Amino acid sequence: MRTMFDAHTITYILFSAVICGIIGLDRTALGQFMISQPVVAGPLTGWLLGDATAGFIIGGTLELVWVLDMPIGTFVPADSTVAAVAATAIAVLGSGEPADLPVIGFSLFMTVAMVPVTMFADHLMRQRNAQIPELALSPDGRPTEASVTTWHLAGLIAFFLKSFFMCLALVPAGLVLVAGFQSLPAPFSRAMEAFVTLLPLLGAASVTRRLSMNTLDRTLLMGFCVGAVSVQLFHIPVLAAIMLAAAGGWVGVRSHGA
Repeated sequence: MRTMFDAHTITYILFSAVICGIIGLDRTALGQFMISQPVVAGPLTGWLLGDATAGFIIGGTLELVWVLDMPIGTFVPADSTVAAVAATAIAVLGSGEPADLPVIGFSLFMTVAMVPVTMFADHLMRQRNAQIPELALSPDGRPTEASVTTWHLAGLIAFFLKSFFMCLALVPAGLVLVAGFQSLPAPFSRAMEAFVTLLPLLGAASVTRRLSMNTLDRTLLMGFCVGAVSVQLFHIPVLAAIMLAAAGGWVGVRSHGA
C-alpha cells in the first residue's frame, strides 16, 4: 500500500478529483457545453493524465451505454461524468502509461458499482436544491437579490464538491481493487480483454435498437464503413474501428433528437 499511494499517485488522484469537479459543473450547474458527456470527459481526463487512448475507450463506451439516460421527471440517472473521469483515472494510474487493456476493462466493469453511489449523491443534491427557495427568503418573507445570488453561487460550489469528493473516494478504492485484480491468474486478464473489446458492440447494439430502423441511418453506416476501410488500409486496431462505428451510431442518436 505504501508504494501504491506514493506522493506522485496522491497528487494525480487530487488532480483527477479537481478535473472531475470542474467538468461536473457542466453537467447541470454551469454552461452545459457537453464537455461533461463521457465521450468528451473520458478522453480529456486521459489526455491530462497522459493517456488519451484509455480515456477514449472508456468515455466512448460509457457514452454508448448511457446515451439516452436523461433526468426526466423523478428519474435520477447515473452520473456518467464521474464514472468516466474516475474510471479513466483508475485505468491510467493503476497500470501506468499506456494503460493495459485488461485494466481498462476492469475499470469499466467497476463503473457498475459506481452507479448507485452517483445516483444517491444526485438524489441528495436534488433534495438540497428543493430547499433553496425557502432558504433564499429574507425575514420579511421575500427573496432579495443578494440572497438569491449567494445561494446560486453556493449551488455551484456544492456541485463542484459533490463531483470532487466522489472522485476522490472512488479513485483510491478503484486502485486498491485494480491491485487485487492484477494479482489474479492470467485467465482473468484475458476475460477482461474480451469484455472491453465486446462491450462497445453492446453499446452500439443499444444505440441501433433505439434508432428508428424504418430508414437507413447514414451516420451508423458511415461509421461502420470508415472503421472497416481503416482496418484494411491503415491497419488500425480493431478496437479503434469498433469505436469509429459506435461513434457513428452515437451521432445518429443525437441527430435524431433522442
